Amino acid sequence: MSLVTWKKEEGIAVITIDNPPLNVLNQQVQRDLKTIIEKIKTDKEVVCVVLTTAGNRAFIAGADIKEFPNMMGNPAMRENVMYMHDLLNRIDDLSKPTIAVLDGLTLGGGCELALTCDIRIAEKQVQIGFPEINLGLFPGGAGTQRLPRLIGEAKAKEMMFTGDPISAEEARNLGLVNRVVEQGKSYVAAMELARKIASKSLPALSRIKLAVDRGLELNLMEGVQYEATLFEEVFQTEDIKEGVAAFIEKRKPKFKHQ
Repeated sequence: MSLVTWKKEEGIAVITIDNPPLNVLNQQVQRDLKTIIEKIKTDKEVVCVVLTTAGNRAFIAGADIKEFPNMMGNPAMRENVMYMHDLLNRIDDLSKPTIAVLDGLTLGGGCELALTCDIRIAEKQVQIGFPEINLGLFPGGAGTQRLPRLIGEAKAKEMMFTGDPISAEEARNLGLVNRVVEQGKSYVAAMELARKIASKSLPALSRIKLAVDRGLELNLMEGVQYEATLFEEVFQTEDIKEGVAAFIEKRKPKFKHQ
C-alpha cells in the first residue's frame, strides 16, 4: 500500500502524503514520493504541483526515529542518506512551480522537504523547526544548506543550535513561508494560488525557476548572461506567440505549454 498518492486537477498535480499519525518521512514515504515525482516530471498536463499531507496534526513531524537504530554502524548508512538527498534534489529541481501546504507541525525532515518547494503556505498555528540537536543530531536532509540560503546564516544557526521551533508568523517575517492563513485554510489558499500559476505558460514558468535558482549560484553578471540565454529560448516557444497575440487582440491567452 502506497503512503503517497496524487491526482491531477486543472493542470495541478496534488500530492498527498498519508502516514499517520504524524506523516513521518520514513523510507517507504521517500520511495513512494520519488516514484510520483518522476511521473509528474514528464507529465505534460501538469503545470504546477501542490504538496500536502493527510490530517491536520502535522505536515511532517520529521524523519522516522524508529529507523535510526538500524542506521547506527550500518555500512550502507551514507547510501540511505544520499537516497533522501536525491529525492529532495529531484523536488527542488522539478521544472514546475511547487507549493507546500503546511497545516501542522513542520519539523526536521518535514521542514527540509518544505524547503525544496518554491512556495510555502502555513496556517497560523503551525510550528516550524529543526529539533534534531535534542537527539544529539543535526539536520541531515540539506537543512544546513537550504535554510541559511533562504533566511540567512545567523537565524538558521540559532534555530538548529537550539532546536526551538518558530511560529508561522515569525517564519513569514524571515521569508521562510510566503503566506500565513487561518487554521484549516491552507489547502484552499494553495489551490487558489496553484490555479493562478497553472493558467500561465509552463515554458516561461520553468525558465523563471531556472533563472532564479541557477542565478543564485552565480555572480550578478554571470546571472545576467544566463537569464539572457533563457530569455532567448522563451522567444522561440509557441506560447509567446499566443501571449502576444492575445494581448494585441485584448483576450485571455490559451497557452499550450509549448
